Amino acid sequence: MTIAFLTLGCKLNYAETSSYERAFRAAGLEVVSPRQAADIYLINTCSVTATSDSKSRNLIRKVHRINPDARIVVTGCSAELRKSEIEQIEGVWRVFGAKEKSRVVSETLGQEVPADASSDIFPAYSSGERTRSFLKVQDGCSNYCAYCTVPYARGESRNLPICTCVRNAQQIAALGMKEIVLTGVNTGDFGKTTGESFLDLLKALNEVEGIERIRISSIEPNLLSEEIIDWIASGTKFQPHFHIPLQTGTDEQLTKMGRKYNTALFEHKINYIRAAMEAPGKPKVFFGIDVMVGLPGETESSFEQTRAFIEKIRPAFIHVFPYSRRPGTPAAEMPGQVSEQEKKRRVAVLEELCVRLHNEFRQAHVGIKEKVLFESTVKGGKMEGYSGNYIRVEKPYDPSLVGQVVEVEL
Repeated sequence: MTIAFLTLGCKLNYAETSSYERAFRAAGLEVVSPRQAADIYLINTCSVTATSDSKSRNLIRKVHRINPDARIVVTGCSAELRKSEIEQIEGVWRVFGAKEKSRVVSETLGQEVPADASSDIFPAYSSGERTRSFLKVQDGCSNYCAYCTVPYARGESRNLPICTCVRNAQQIAALGMKEIVLTGVNTGDFGKTTGESFLDLLKALNEVEGIERIRISSIEPNLLSEEIIDWIASGTKFQPHFHIPLQTGTDEQLTKMGRKYNTALFEHKINYIRAAMEAPGKPKVFFGIDVMVGLPGETESSFEQTRAFIEKIRPAFIHVFPYSRRPGTPAAEMPGQVSEQEKKRRVAVLEELCVRLHNEFRQAHVGIKEKVLFESTVKGGKMEGYSGNYIRVEKPYDPSLVGQVVEVEL
């Protein structure tokens, strides 16, 4: 039998799809391109925006046209939130919700469901790249921010035990990958279901042989404690690279949206990390931040406050998203909805700011020596890699450097 995989959304989804793929390969199935007429299609969906839901439905219809006789299996966030709707799409064989992911492989193959498939958190890691793997350590969220459907799609915050995370990291190292990126829905909330701490997880993963570099994919500023920062800065495998969601740069909007911090705390964490980890002539810390424009009630004045706050903290990169009105969330019913045209304009303003800040960050590193993990990708005779602080580096292709951490002068 042949099977094809299609994935939308976040790195967590890609890690889960990669784990499904390994399991189906182990069961003897041949993995083919989704453009081919496969016997089974597994579609891992996203529902973060209305566009994501639409893309998920369109993918299902597309693969059904490719092979009307195929068994179409659907999972992911849209599968949880739009289950009855997706079940009505022609060609869909089975829809697996958030707490059924551990049953996907066995039920698709008509096998007896293993006992551990009753777990409501599916362990996963990606293995498609030769250099890095996204390691799932946590799932779900209990914050219920006013604009967000994730807690409804993925459930309450819960985590894998540290021993499972370490075992998966060891498997990643055995595949020859040098770097892991810790991923989850609310990664820093690790420990809710096992009574362990996020710092204990970091310390355990730091000891895994074969893994040379570790990153945290995203962490809320209120969960990034000074104790964690001090430990990372003491000389660990964790890189000077932090992805911290801001969402909006005004305290009024942060409170209104149910966020657990204010701008003063956010700025304090940025400054504390820089003080702990930066020194003259050494690489600077890469800060990536998420910003959502056009939240209900965001006036031109409050948008300008957000822009000015970003200028003040000077991140290396801004992930900009227009607010998407999601049915069933409190924000969807709030007054002061911003027009799509104005959202588009505000996105453009922050994307322009991002280009300038990112270029300034890169230029500040010219002449500095940094260690780069090179990848196998060849583009125009060049190979690429990333420094510890996430600067993309190019050099002439050299197969001996693939998967190696090499010191270069930027």
